[in-house]
Amino acid sequence: MDGEVVIFILAILIVAVLIFVAILLTGKRGYHFNVEYYQTRFLEIENKLDQNNPASFMTTIIEADKLLDKALMEMGAPGKTMGDRLKKYGGRFTNLNAVWRAHKLRNVLAHESDASVSYKQASNALAIYKQALKDLGAI
Repeated sequence: MDGEVVIFILAILIVAVLIFVAILLTGKRGYHFNVEYYQTRFLEIENKLDQNNPASFMTTIIEADKLLDKALMEMGAPGKTMGDRLKKYGGRFTNLNAVWRAHKLRNVLAHESDASVSYKQASNALAIYKQALKDLGAI
C-alpha cells in the first residue's frame, strides 16, 4: 500500500511540473487588457485623422504605433524596441507583414524630415493597427 501512495504522489508531482512548464512556455497568452481604455484611445486616434489636415496623417500613424507598442509591452513582450517586440510576438497577428509595413512607415515618418504620407496611406495604416490590437485582444 505504501508503494502505491508514493507512486501516486510522484505522478501528481510530475503532472504539476508539466503544467508549470506548459504555462511558462505559453507566456502571457491569457493577458487581460483594459479593453475600454484601448478602444477609447484608438477611437480618439481615428477621430484625429482629418482628410483636410495633412499633418494629422503623420500624427495618427505615430500615435497608433505607440498604442500597439504599449499593448505589446503590457503583455510582457521582451525587447528594447517595438521591432524587437514584433519579432517575439509576431505570431499573434493575422497579418504580420502588414503590421511591419505600418511600423516601417511610422519609422520613416518619425526619422525622415522630408517624409510625407497620403490620407489613404494613413487610413490603411490605422486599419492595420486596429486589426493588430484586435489580434492581441486589446480592442
